[in-house]
This record gives sequence, C-alpha cells and structure tokens, in this order.
Amino acid sequence: MEMEVLRPAGGEQTPPTAEEPRPPAWWKRADLRRKVLVGAVVLWAVVITGVVLFRGGGESEAPAAALPSAAPSSDAPLTVPQVYQALRPSVVLIKATGSGQGADTGTGTIVNADGTILTAFHVVEGAKSITISYADGTESPAAVASQDQKQDIATLTPEKLPETLVPAVLGGGAGIGDDVVAIGNPLGLTATTTSGVVSGLERTLSRDQGGDIAGLIQFDAAVNPGSSGGPLINDQGQVIGVVVALANPTDAGTFIGIGFAVPIGSALGAGEGDGQNPPL
Repeated sequence: MEMEVLRPAGGEQTPPTAEEPRPPAWWKRADLRRKVLVGAVVLWAVVITGVVLFRGGGESEAPAAALPSAAPSSDAPLTVPQVYQALRPSVVLIKATGSGQGADTGTGTIVNADGTILTAFHVVEGAKSITISYADGTESPAAVASQDQKQDIATLTPEKLPETLVPAVLGGGAGIGDDVVAIGNPLGLTATTTSGVVSGLERTLSRDQGGDIAGLIQFDAAVNPGSSGGPLINDQGQVIGVVVALANPTDAGTFIGIGFAVPIGSALGAGEGDGQNPPL
C-alpha cells in the first residue's frame, strides 16, 4: 500500500485514518516524549540505586575502617637500653655507715608504692645510719624494716619518697640461657648497667657467717662490690632476683664472670629459707 505524504498545501488536510501511519511530525514528537519518559525513569533508577549502594557500601566499609592496626606483641623481649629505661627510676644507691667498716655502698630496688626498698642484708648489717639516693638525686634517711640473714635479704623504709615513685615489676622464674640485666652501683659508679645470661640454677653459696645460701641464680652479667642488693632483671623488665655475691678464688674481690642472686620468690619469703615477707 502506498503511503500518502501530507504536504503543507493550502488545500484541506485529510486527517489520517486508523489504518494509516502517523505523520512524521507527530511520530517524532511522540518518540521524543517516550525518550524523555524513559530517560527520567532510568535516571530515577540510577539515583535510587546510587543511594542504596552508598548507604550499603558505607555500612559494609565502616568495620574495615575501624580495624586496629598491627601492634608489637607485649611478649616481645626488651633490649638492654629499654630495660635500663624501665628500671632506672626504681633503683637506688644505699650508703650505710657505723658498721665498723666505714661507709658501705650498695644497691636497692623500690618494690612497692609505699616506697619499700629491697636489698641485700649484708649491705646494711650493723649500720647505725642508712641514706638512700634516688634516681632523681634526692636523698632520704632509711631504716631496716625486715631482715633475713639466712637469705641475705632485707627491706628498708625510707623517711622521704622521691617526687615520682616508680616501683619495679617483680617477675617469676629464670631459665638457663635466659637474657638478664643487672643494674647497680659497683665501686660507687652509679647506675652501672651490665647484661649477660643465666648460667646456672640452684647454686649454693658458702659463707663464713650466716651459713650457706641455697637455690641461687648464677649469672654472668658483670657485678662488683657496690652491686650487692641490686636487681637482676629479665628481658621483660621484671626483677627476678636480688644480687648478693660474686665468686672469685682470689682475694681481689672482683668479678671473674660468676655472680649470684637470690630468686625473687625466695627474697619475698616464698621460696627456700624462712625469710620474712616485705610489706608488699
């Protein structure tokens, strides 16, 4: 069937019949409306989808953003400088006078928030006066609070506390080969820090007075006279023993690689011996 094309003539136009196709102008306008409508629907769908995705995506990504970053394990061993920084505020210099041997210098460790100091008994034995020098340089008189000659352990109560009091953390047992650090005042050299390993356990030390001391930790971190009473520290920054002696087959009294410490449990009265518990 032939299609009649409508022309803008001056004659009368004949409207299209039902069987005849729409004029091109009408078809274009209808097609334009359809495109506009379809475009609006598509745009609305895109907007709705975007909102849903935005909200859903925000909720799913929030937990990921809140995940904590990786942190080093708290069980990671400390370096010697880190052990020193952690324990230095807790270590004190002890000067004891009036024992008949002149001024005796030793070391002690603050082990409680009330300022209690743990040291070796022989450092303060027979002393008529005891002076404590803290890490910040302040000094205070002190008195013996408890003593256990059998374990060579004593606790002191100072009259005055430093402005900032930092008690040491007391640790547990030691194993052969464990890294250790000793901090003390050997030969008057304040806050000397040495490191080594646990060389042996359950050692027995013979003494001229007071009987033998059993169950000692043997270590090879250098200690000398003046180190007595100082802390033996593990690589977690915990005090595991109290330095009480060194071994030397000569009369020189200097360190040759063997030191001894009372385990912290025994020092607190929980191990061998009948030591009195310090007020912890």
